[in-house]
Amino acid sequence: MRTHALSTPLTALAASELRSGDVAYLTGFLLAGREPAHRRLLEDLERGTPPVDLEGAVIYYVGPSPMTPQRPIGAAGPSSAWRMDPYTPSLLEAGVRATIGKGARGPEVREAMRLHGAVYLAATGGAGALLSLCVREVSLAAYPELGPEALHLLRVEKFPVTVVNDPRGGELYAAPDLDAALRG
Repeated sequence: MRTHALSTPLTALAASELRSGDVAYLTGFLLAGREPAHRRLLEDLERGTPPVDLEGAVIYYVGPSPMTPQRPIGAAGPSSAWRMDPYTPSLLEAGVRATIGKGARGPEVREAMRLHGAVYLAATGGAGALLSLCVREVSLAAYPELGPEALHLLRVEKFPVTVVNDPRGGELYAAPDLDAALRG
């Protein structure tokens, strides 16, 4: 396992150096949204008018809770990634370099990651309050009519993630070390 300090937009070179099991700390901007925002983004992409630049983009699957008086955001924990699987191959083809969520990805998404040199990163589920401490700023990116499900832009510093799927087909969840787990 290696540790990386990465910035966004994520370059193809930076993504190519990641391996499943590596830990990374992201600094920069993350697009944040779930199914409704993905559905609209894909529709706009098909019309040739995406509202944001997707080249090197990193999308965090999160429905952020409202800001608090002291913070720009409430809890910001990851959503289950499989819910965005129907939209992900097209978004990777459009330039998205990484996605962040929890849980495993489907075979079509894994193949699209290999084809487009993209990665899937896991944020720790149940740690939304802790992860929110890495969010420095939140702004609306597109689709305000979707309310809390709109596409947001999060400025983050040292946001911790684990590489689940790397661009070479490596998958952290596919090869658990059962012997080590049984030894405790």
